[in-house]
Amino acid sequence: MSAKLTAEFVGTYLLIFSVGCNVLGGQAVWGGVSIACVLMVAIYALGGISGANFNPAVTATLAMVNSMGGPGGMDGSTAGQYIATQLVAGLCAAFSYSALWGTSFNLAPAKGFGWLNAGLCEFFYTFMLCFVVLNVAVAKKTMYYGLAIGFVIVAGAYGAGAVSGGCFNPAVAVGIDASSVNFGFGWCMIYIVFELLGAAAAAVCFKMVRPEQFSTAGVAVAEAGGMQAKLTSEFLGTFMLVLTVGLNVLGGSPAGAFSIAAALMCMIYALGDVSGAHFNPAVTAAIFMSGRCQDEASVSAKYVLAQIVGGITAAFTYVFIRRGDTFPLGPSEKYGWSQIAVAEIVFTFVLCYVVLAVAVSQKTAAPEYFGLAIGSCVTVGGFAIGGISGGSLNPAVSFGIAASHILGGGLFYKALIYSGFELAGAVGAATVFKFTHACDVDAKSEV
Repeated sequence: MSAKLTAEFVGTYLLIFSVGCNVLGGQAVWGGVSIACVLMVAIYALGGISGANFNPAVTATLAMVNSMGGPGGMDGSTAGQYIATQLVAGLCAAFSYSALWGTSFNLAPAKGFGWLNAGLCEFFYTFMLCFVVLNVAVAKKTMYYGLAIGFVIVAGAYGAGAVSGGCFNPAVAVGIDASSVNFGFGWCMIYIVFELLGAAAAAVCFKMVRPEQFSTAGVAVAEAGGMQAKLTSEFLGTFMLVLTVGLNVLGGSPAGAFSIAAALMCMIYALGDVSGAHFNPAVTAAIFMSGRCQDEASVSAKYVLAQIVGGITAAFTYVFIRRGDTFPLGPSEKYGWSQIAVAEIVFTFVLCYVVLAVAVSQKTAAPEYFGLAIGSCVTVGGFAIGGISGGSLNPAVSFGIAASHILGGGLFYKALIYSGFELAGAVGAATVFKFTHACDVDAKSEV
């Protein structure tokens, strides 16, 4: 136990010391990536010792899953020791960076936002962090688990961070608040409540998408609740993706496309083996049209419905968090619909084609890197044509943006036009895939 507690102290200390140094150093562009990377490397270094929680909310969700009869493996006594160690490490790290820089910074919602706005940001991205941990390090442990967990911070740091500061960790909240007591103290209590609620929601949703983990019946239980788990998976993944889109755009993020790509990557790694992690009606359409899908058209239709509902729900959520702010769907001032068509078709083609190549094809499948490859398509498209079309590349994103902007006088028909272009990209991807990956079919026929 002493080795485990030492590992938790070291990992938590490094994480929070890095948080403070990035904030005090004014790293607006790379700060989130820096913090994500220190979490990732600490997880890989110490995961085999203590499980690399480094976060009382993660420890809490593991204890909850264990108490629900799942694979958490964290009893109350061990959880208590872990949490105490993490909090002490957070305090030590916070006073260390304050001493190093000769100053500190306050914990509080950004100007113009209240406790509920900040609390919801903390809730959703602590949920995402804990949910990804449960799916990639508890239900299954693969070589990408550190990458998937660490880069949840990239997903949340830029958009949600502009509202709450982006703690997603009670040890971070306590450390920051205690080291800046001269500015006031108390916000950490509110943050912690929302973070623990996010941890609880993650445990519940984990049981919903992986019921087999909570029953000795195993595969039989998974098959019985299969469609419900898959549709829940598609809703959750699309929700977190579109929420991240909206918060980054409305927050004026300097790394929006990268943050959105990280959200997609992390949720793909978490849920890829549950539903396939489409999170995009264009992707679902491309997979169906490729001819490699065993599901009926009705199943694909259900996926699309879950994705659209997830996207619209997320859009109204980010509007609420941002106190009614919305943004339009449509061409930038310099461009017209012909440029939108080219941009959305080409880069939705890229996204769908890569999905087919790395997650559907037997010949070019990349079982360890598929999430990174697919997520990176959003980085490519977001930066390449974000200034032309906004880089939607996803009818669920388009529907969400358009539906929420109706409140600001926007027109919903634009979502239909965008979706038409995106589906055209999906058709192109499926068609080209059939030619380039005919070897899959040939190899199967030879067997």
